[in-house]
Amino acid sequence: MDQAPGSRQDDAHSGLPTCYRHADRETGVRCTRCERPICPECMVSASVGFQCPDCVRDGSGTGHAPSASRPRTLAGGTVAADPRLVTKVLIGLCLAAFLVQLSVGDRFTDSFDLLGRAYIPLLGEVGGVAEGEWYRLLTSMFLHGSYIHIVFNMLSLWWLGGPLEEALGRARYLALYFVSGLAGSALTYLLAAPNQPSLGASGAVFGLFGATAVLMRRMRYDMRPIIALLVINLIFTFSPGFNISWQAHIGGLVAGVVIGYGMVHAPRERRVLVQGGACALVLAVAVVMTLLRTGQLT
Repeated sequence: MDQAPGSRQDDAHSGLPTCYRHADRETGVRCTRCERPICPECMVSASVGFQCPDCVRDGSGTGHAPSASRPRTLAGGTVAADPRLVTKVLIGLCLAAFLVQLSVGDRFTDSFDLLGRAYIPLLGEVGGVAEGEWYRLLTSMFLHGSYIHIVFNMLSLWWLGGPLEEALGRARYLALYFVSGLAGSALTYLLAAPNQPSLGASGAVFGLFGATAVLMRRMRYDMRPIIALLVINLIFTFSPGFNISWQAHIGGLVAGVVIGYGMVHAPRERRVLVQGGACALVLAVAVVMTLLRTGQLT
């Protein structure tokens, strides 16, 4: 909770105030505009001293346009006016694709879902990733098999995606979403039967689950709610009769944990290198799995 300008959160041992945005960090520096205590992560250089992200966002007294020194998210991304814009766009794309599925029918779905290699009766030809249709690894992330399927995935995307987008910033959030989804698709392609179609945003959503758990641990939040929700989802994933691609869920989850850890624990001086490296590592593993399976099927 924001404090009034000039107020202090005195630590019982050191007497230092704590950052108004990060209550677990002591600091001896205050914003030169509003005088709230700010930690190094929240300091934005001004013409004199440092200012807090709120004052910079409002363009208060820096002598420059607000865009000159943008405040940064926990992961180093730019703070956006609408912190859920990308999440809204992703949901909109999934809903639009589902409407096309309903309008066009199975021919559209069979053309873009995830398939290893099989004869597709509606298309009258053999298709799949092994036939060079690499785009299926990506397009399948926006397709869904039923109303309940898309409702659950979109609700999960909204609940998990919004806070993550705000904490990571748009570019890092997009990287997390797509790389996690591709990792889930690659593991499905590697382990599932080649004639078993798969579709849904679940791989990417489970990546958000993994990154959310890492972020909550980093912020020292109560982990029990996210763990309970994750356990419930994993129970459904492995329960017989639900016809769920567990490979996509596990692949996305592991990718989300790895990328999330790189995003929120990267040292500030090597932030871009570490974050980019985490994404590149997961993407490289996904490429290797895809090439390995393609070699098996061709």
